[in-house]
Amino acid sequence: MDTKLKAFMDNVRMKNPGEDEFLQAVQEVVETIWDFYMQNPQYQKAKILDRMVEPERVIMFRVPWVDDKGDIQVNRGFRIEFNSAIGPYKGGLRFHSSVNLSGLKFLGFEQTFKNSLTSLPMGGGKGGSDFNTRGKSDMEIMRFCQSFMSELYRHIGPNTDVPAGDIGVGGREIGYMFGMYKKLRNEFTGVFTGKGREYGGSLVRPEATGFGAIYFVREMLALRNESMAGKTIALSGFGNVAWGAALKATELGAKVVTISGPDGYIYDPEGLSGDKILYMLELRASNMDVVQPYAEKYGVPFFAGQRPWQQKVDIAIPCAIQNELNEADARTLIANGCYLIAEASNMGCTAEAANLATKNILFGPGKAVNAGGVAVSGLEMSQNSMRIDWTREEIDAKLNQIMVNIHNTCVKFGQEPNGKINYIKGANIGGFVKVAEAMMAQGVV
Repeated sequence: MDTKLKAFMDNVRMKNPGEDEFLQAVQEVVETIWDFYMQNPQYQKAKILDRMVEPERVIMFRVPWVDDKGDIQVNRGFRIEFNSAIGPYKGGLRFHSSVNLSGLKFLGFEQTFKNSLTSLPMGGGKGGSDFNTRGKSDMEIMRFCQSFMSELYRHIGPNTDVPAGDIGVGGREIGYMFGMYKKLRNEFTGVFTGKGREYGGSLVRPEATGFGAIYFVREMLALRNESMAGKTIALSGFGNVAWGAALKATELGAKVVTISGPDGYIYDPEGLSGDKILYMLELRASNMDVVQPYAEKYGVPFFAGQRPWQQKVDIAIPCAIQNELNEADARTLIANGCYLIAEASNMGCTAEAANLATKNILFGPGKAVNAGGVAVSGLEMSQNSMRIDWTREEIDAKLNQIMVNIHNTCVKFGQEPNGKINYIKGANIGGFVKVAEAMMAQGVV
């Protein structure tokens, strides 16, 4: 490793001890853009990378609430306002027992590059709580969301920080938080995205991340003069991302054969389509976090406690959570003939899996592949600001064009001398340049 690069990373590790997810994300970005960074002394002089790996603001607070038994519960809330060089902070809120500072810093850092790639004026942020919605009543979730917002409302706004949903935060949670924000601020503004259609939400938003991922994969295949038609796809997860990906992939002629949950995965050799894809929404709404009922309903195999990467497929798309596909999984997929892995979840592959895939097959990193969700969030912000409502077809067309542009950016900055496209390098440099130039223009702030 370059001695200057090693010194830089050693300094980041010293400042962020024990934050493994954040350090993994920083190392992946820094290693891939380092040569470009060293070729541009203006960035070095302005210490752009040193500034970029430090969040502008970290907000942490307690969230007390009362459960249905009358007992007081206490959770921890976070908002990481990472970088506002190109627009107001933008990124989701995650409610899950695994939420911690390291994970949210990683997500906020990634969000900065992802939002930059969309070309929309959005900075990077992320937040959430170690509160888990699973097993909670609607009233408990409402009380928690209201308590959470009674602190967070001080730090967000349509021109400051615009949260959205993420794992554990869907339309119900967004509605409760938006309602509390509106009450506390006495104003109706587009401070959240992922809102209900009745109060300013955008069409296509629930499907957007999955749709965008498939549009990006389609562009990757197009460079090989191939289409989606006839391809077999393994998806993990069964929430909005996997649902949207299954919907669009099937529409383009591919066959999705797996979905998964914490309990294991199902293998449907005939592929998900029609009512089977709709049933994914029922599974999500059940709040049980399991996919075994799909196997029972449609008479297909269920693999308890396992992940879907052992199946023979053309394309693998992790859609659930970070580091869900490891090096051994990648080796199994490649040995079985898989030639494209694309992260629809944030950092869905471990660093070792991503490196192996990049060297041997086509690999699409999350900050590019899953940017469709935040892209449509940006379109929702635009509609709120202009007090207009675009049609489903208009939004889908805009999303498609944004994903095509992101792919073109990755190709532009990721072209290797041998002609191969390094999508990790392309996404990182492409996302970095816009943010770096904005930071340079705004001085040392």
